Parts: sequence; structure tokens; C-alpha cells
Amino acid sequence: MKVSLVIMAAGLGSRYGGSKQVDGIGPNNEILMEYSIYDALRAGFNKIVFIIKPEMEELLHRICGNYLAKKTAADGSPVEVAYVFQDFSSVPEFYHIPEGRTKPFGTVHALLCAESAVHEPFCVINADDYYGIDAYRTIYKELVTLPETGRGTMVGYLLKNTASLHGTVSRGVCTVADGKLLSVREALKVQLYPDGSLKDLAEDVSLDPDTVVSMNFWGFMPSIFPELRAYFEQFLRTEAGENLKAECLLPVMVGGQLNKNQMEVSVLHSADRWFGMTYREDREIVAQELRRLHAGGDYPATLKG
Repeated sequence: MKVSLVIMAAGLGSRYGGSKQVDGIGPNNEILMEYSIYDALRAGFNKIVFIIKPEMEELLHRICGNYLAKKTAADGSPVEVAYVFQDFSSVPEFYHIPEGRTKPFGTVHALLCAESAVHEPFCVINADDYYGIDAYRTIYKELVTLPETGRGTMVGYLLKNTASLHGTVSRGVCTVADGKLLSVREALKVQLYPDGSLKDLAEDVSLDPDTVVSMNFWGFMPSIFPELRAYFEQFLRTEAGENLKAECLLPVMVGGQLNKNQMEVSVLHSADRWFGMTYREDREIVAQELRRLHAGGDYPATLKG
């Protein structure tokens, strides 16, 4: 059975101060998405789809695409690798791109760009996050049993383990009951403080550290694409306007589907801890975690072996 890992890697990484997606941070200069790929392949995934900017293709081939094309998946089949581009050519003709806009239109737009390459159950992730070994095993088991329509899944993480002391982050704050996602709202400016408290500065409200949040670790069937397209086109018609930074976000889209009872989403939990790089100051913390995981035997000396 074909199951895809779709990696959103076209973000500009403006807050990080560089292209964090290709920052070699592991002990042997591994980038974070190499850990995601390694974990996904050993969990059972056998296809990797990169969503990138067109100018990144040669670099991605060199960093990990070329060796991936020679690898064998857990089921013995060759690993399939595909590249799709997130750029303005995929934006509907009715919408005029505002002058001066360079930023892509967010995660719904990113995933839509992969529609032509994804025809099987898939997990979609951020390129610059580390989700943990167990998370891929957990979501793979769920994906291979998902019905064709009306269902999705996600791996949830605790808010206190996903925020940064070095600045605000955006998180999909979830309401969960009996293993099902009831609602999700985007908290756009979550700040972690040294005492462990958290606050959404955009809404001026305190947040429970044990709140479940989405880290863009979603699982869907290909039947999600028409809904994504309809939602994105509605966003362009009613919300984007001349805003140079307007983004169409997956958690918000899923929340809308839930509100209309058009989707059911199971919430999975991982035994592992998420970590990622939003700000340059986060880099050394992530590097230390990766060194610890290699030293503990969670990963071999090199991921390219």
C-alpha cells in the first residue's frame, strides 16, 4: 500500500533569519526534515513529496532527494520521491497578486500544490519541526485504516512543549473529547515565559500549558483536495485582498469543516517530544536534543546510510 509523507518546505523562515529548512543542525550536518523522512520510512511510509520553492529543487536533490531515490522502504519497495512547487502560478486567475507580495499563501495553498502528486493516504508536516519517532508509527497505523471520505487525523502536542522563550509562535489550539477534535482555533501570538506560563498576546488571554495544539501533523485521504480548493478560493475572494502577508491556514480550514460537521478528526498522542526552530536562538537547543538522540541509539551515526 502506498502512503505518502508530504513535507511543506517552501516557507521563507523570516523570523529564523535564514532558510531554516536547509540548516544542517544534526551531528553530521543533517537537516531537520531528514529526521522526519528517516522516521517516516521506518514507520512504513514509502513515498516522499517535497513542497518547495522552484529555486530549491537542485538543493533538495543534493541534500536528500538523490539518496532517497536509491533507498528501499520498509515493505521492500523503492522509495518514490516527488517535487512540487508552491508559487503564484497555482493561484486562480481571478485573484490579482498584490504588488510587493513575495510570501506564499500559507499551508492550505502549500498542500493544494501537491494535489497532482498525491493519490494515496498521506501525512503532511512542516519541514522545520521534529515530531518524534513514535508519532510517525502512530499516524501511519491510523492512515492505513482511514475511510475514503469524511475523516482525518492529527497528532496533538502539549502547548507547553511547543512554545519558545525567544518570541511568539502561532499554534492551532484544540478542543478534544473522547479522542476526537471538536474545534481548533489559531492563536497567533503565543508567548512562553520563564516561569512556564503562556499567553496569547493577540487575544490578551492566558493559556493552559497542557492544552493540546496542532503542529501541522495532519493525516488525510486525497478526497480532502476539493475541500481545500474551495476553501482557498473563498479565502482569496473574501479575506486576502491586498494584504501582503495574508495566509490560508490548515488548522483554520479544518476547524471550519468541523463546525459544519463535514469532517471527523481523530486526535492521536505521541510518546515523543516535539521541538523545532522558530527563532535563531532555538537552534542550539535543537542541536543538543539531536546529539542526545544519536548518543542514545535512537538514530544511527548517519541518516544517509
